[in-house]
Amino acid sequence: MKKEQSIRIENLTKSFGSGDSFVSVIDGASFTINKGELVALVAPSGAGKTTLLMMIGCVVDPTSGQFWLGEEKVYNNRWLTNNSRQIRREKIGFIFQAHYLIPFLNVLENVTLVPQTNKIPTKEANAHAMELLKYFDIAEKAYNKPSQLSGGQNQRVAIARALANNPQIILADEPTAALDTERSISVVKMLKKIAAEQNVAIIMVTHDERMLKYCDRVMKIEAKKIVFE
Repeated sequence: MKKEQSIRIENLTKSFGSGDSFVSVIDGASFTINKGELVALVAPSGAGKTTLLMMIGCVVDPTSGQFWLGEEKVYNNRWLTNNSRQIRREKIGFIFQAHYLIPFLNVLENVTLVPQTNKIPTKEANAHAMELLKYFDIAEKAYNKPSQLSGGQNQRVAIARALANNPQIILADEPTAALDTERSISVVKMLKKIAAEQNVAIIMVTHDERMLKYCDRVMKIEAKKIVFE
């Protein structure tokens, strides 16, 4: 069975400045990640992990290169759309170290925020959000505020929010950084399960080498290039 690509990158570069202040951060990154994969992104501090993640997330403009989300080419030395924010809203999910839930919205409203921004009808957005909350076993908290939930429950809500727009790819920026080992393993296993069952690619930045064995592949930045273990 042929694997479906979630993202394909070719010769992506990112540099800053010019002349004496020129700095190259990523130089010719090329890789493909398929749907259903959990891929760890590992590199020393300052090696360009966040820059790469933000380029994939259409937050930072690359300097040059090409990339595809699914089968759609979205960048070819320039954005192929006038609205890269729309790509973020419709095709990409984000998970951060902190959950960043909006405190004055309840759980359901937090999860449906992006779909409704994408003009998905309220009834449809709510139905999909409830399916996700049931999947994460927190549907009974749908009308609670984040302050009424435990840290682990808020984290599951944040992951549900990342899935709410049916993304091509989820970018997880050190989601276990503030957690103990047991909870970190639980979160990474959950992400692996989500990748497989929801057929979504997940790139997870991590410094914790103990988490790597739970990932399908390990992607490293070495000498400004991408290599896989």
